[in-house]
Formats: sequence, C-alpha cells, structure tokens
Amino acid sequence: MPTIAFFYGIAIRMYFNDHAPAHVHAYHGGLEARFDIATGKMIDGRLGRKQRKIVENWILMYGRELNAAWTAVRNDETPERIPGPDTDHDI
Repeated sequence: MPTIAFFYGIAIRMYFNDHAPAHVHAYHGGLEARFDIATGKMIDGRLGRKQRKIVENWILMYGRELNAAWTAVRNDETPERIPGPDTDHDI
C-alpha cells in the first residue's frame, strides 16, 4: 500500500488492486477514513473535522493526479507522489 502523499500529519495511501470507486485512504492520529476521488467526500471511516476538510480540499485540487495514481495501483504499478497543501511550490 503506497503512501502517495503526507501532509499535516496525514498519510494518504492507496491499496494495489483495490475495489471501485476510485478512492484514497487517509490516516491521522490512529483514525482512518476513505475518500472518493471524484467528489472529494468521505465514504466511510473516521477522521478529525479539520483533517477531513483538508483532505477533501486536497482531493479536489489534485483530482487528475489522483486518478493517474489510481490507474497505476490498479495495474500493480507504483504511483507518483503527490504534493500536499503544505508544500511551498515557489521554492
């Protein structure tokens, strides 16, 4: 299960050959939740309110990259890492 992003203490992972719909698993502070890539909404699980909002916004920002990562893991390929919202893109 590759970690495709890590930001604000939140690990974002995808499982190889996972079931549809396209989604990510978010882990923070011993909690886990699944988020739909198409909508950015939480499917199930538990995550703090602040972390949930951060993940939802991040998914909407990086939808194209997340879909490419989903395709990669469905084909047993290692996906590219995706920057988090705490990454300074100007450096």
